[in-house]
Amino acid sequence: MTAVRYSEVMAYSQSLPDLWLLSDARNDELLPRALRALPPGSAFVYRHYHLDPRARRARWDELLPLVAEGGHLAVLSGSDDEARAWGAAASYGPPEAIGEAPELLRIAAVHDGHEIAHANAAGADAAMLSPVFETRTHPKAVPLGAEKFHALAALAEMPVIALGGMTFDRAKELGWTRWAAIDGLALKQDS
Repeated sequence: MTAVRYSEVMAYSQSLPDLWLLSDARNDELLPRALRALPPGSAFVYRHYHLDPRARRARWDELLPLVAEGGHLAVLSGSDDEARAWGAAASYGPPEAIGEAPELLRIAAVHDGHEIAHANAAGADAAMLSPVFETRTHPKAVPLGAEKFHALAALAEMPVIALGGMTFDRAKELGWTRWAAIDGLALKQDS
């Protein structure tokens, strides 16, 4: 089994995964277990901004077989060119970085109505909207909360992925099935 690559991207654009695991310095050690625990066909967003470029690529190459093992969507935080070169199926980044890459899914990181409008204009395939709840990643950021999240999500012309303090319980509370997390998935002890 291989990681989901661009040959399967069009199927994903119609039905994106519900669960999205994001990498981070604090969950790096837990990633192998977390990737194995994800339901088949989930998504993995590789960030690892804390590493220098060579080490970042090496860690991606170590994790990619586990992504493939689960049939997960391989998403690279970076440019479309970098995502293609690294064998990812999707790129992830700010809406102004969304380019023309029909062979990739393009996931826009958005936080407000202005960024959602930019993602709409750029033709992003999905938007990751954050922070929904308080989060350790951005402790000083004011969370959107459920009401504002839903109002902003309604502005998006593409599927929206909830991010920021998300857990299985918070997803139920929010009434949103498509969500992403760092700790909320990597630190989950049972499936």
